[in-house]
Amino acid sequence: MLEALRIGMLGFGTVGRGVADLLLNHPDLLANRAGIPLRLVRIATRNPERDRGLALGSVEVTGNVHRVVDATDLDVVVELIGGIIPTRDLVHRALESGKHVITANKALIAEYGPDLFALAHSKGVQLGIEAAVAGAVPIIKTLRESLAGNRIDSVYGILNGTCNYILTEMRAKGLPFARVLADAQAKGFAEADPSFDIDGIDAAHKLAILSAIAFGTPLDYGRILKEGIRHVSETDIAWANEMGYRIKLLAMSRLREGLMEMTVRPVMVPVGSMVAAVEGVFNAVFVHGDYAGTTMYHGRGAGERPTASAVVADLMDLARDLRAGAKERVPSLSVPVHHLRTLPIQSAAQRQGSFYIRMAVVDRPGVLAEITAILARHAISIDAIHQKGRSPVEAVPLVMVTHESTEERITQALIEIEQLDSVREPPRSIRIEAGLA
Repeated sequence: MLEALRIGMLGFGTVGRGVADLLLNHPDLLANRAGIPLRLVRIATRNPERDRGLALGSVEVTGNVHRVVDATDLDVVVELIGGIIPTRDLVHRALESGKHVITANKALIAEYGPDLFALAHSKGVQLGIEAAVAGAVPIIKTLRESLAGNRIDSVYGILNGTCNYILTEMRAKGLPFARVLADAQAKGFAEADPSFDIDGIDAAHKLAILSAIAFGTPLDYGRILKEGIRHVSETDIAWANEMGYRIKLLAMSRLREGLMEMTVRPVMVPVGSMVAAVEGVFNAVFVHGDYAGTTMYHGRGAGERPTASAVVADLMDLARDLRAGAKERVPSLSVPVHHLRTLPIQSAAQRQGSFYIRMAVVDRPGVLAEITAILARHAISIDAIHQKGRSPVEAVPLVMVTHESTEERITQALIEIEQLDSVREPPRSIRIEAGLA
């Protein structure tokens, strides 16, 4: 019988330090709960001499990744390097050698997961990914186990704390996007190159993983419609507030009549909704199942300790399974890889909703008539029109809210509106999601 789970770790940055700290601080608690000790044996890092402020005892710290990947005295490799290169090859090599792998690398899983899961299955080892989505929020385990009896029709939420912090600060302080982004970078909430977060890429990687688990579809990051928050202005935030909405970068997958909608984009949600109440750097995921109804999972989505908590949760599951002699007791994507099935994606002509539209126009006679005529030609009905200020020379904001229409119609109408002489900048639209929890 397995006497201890022998752990090797790739990467010793913020999250790696958190994982080591947890394993070294709670040895008895973890051993009692898992039934065997979780023993950190070796760490590979580019800076092995750097002091992390931890009493590592007998743990070996090396600059040679192959001391972990190719080792024969380890049961599991924890990958915390991040990125794709050289991580993909290292994870592949670890799995090929018959080691289990635990990773927090959502980009790797979202883009190369199919091959890695297939390899893990063929080798009879586990590939744990709880830490890849929403940090300490146990959403993957919940979808795979707690809600396993439900037919899921929607998974949505706030999956990027950086964007949520920026939008929260813009609303609370009335500041422009660029200034709040600079502040987030200064505080360490945003990277020096923030495009991964603010362009929706990070949230889309996480949504690809959740969608695969919730709906039994192959991982397919490329099919997600992505729109970031660069174009959300303080004017949009103010108008949303006045109309009773909050703007959130929402990641959403939902199944309607056999068609999947997978999107990451700014949306307006009612002020009184639970989605609107998720503020700052926090994450929240909402799941609707046919028997459970809507459930919500909220917590810190990143950081040293929250992510370490998720990594060690996967290690605990692995230790329990190995001790019990279980093999792939719960598949990483909830169903075996050969049971995954591709579902068709909704087109822009099929995605429907109400929309907020903001334009900057010169306020002169006939402008509104020109705009409404274009909307009418595209069968777009107007629910409300708002305008503040008047100027025959300078552009003023003109805001409209539509009744339900299709995204295709809205897009085509805005292309035409942008060509009008009276319109001084590209019109912007934001979908209104009024029916969320």
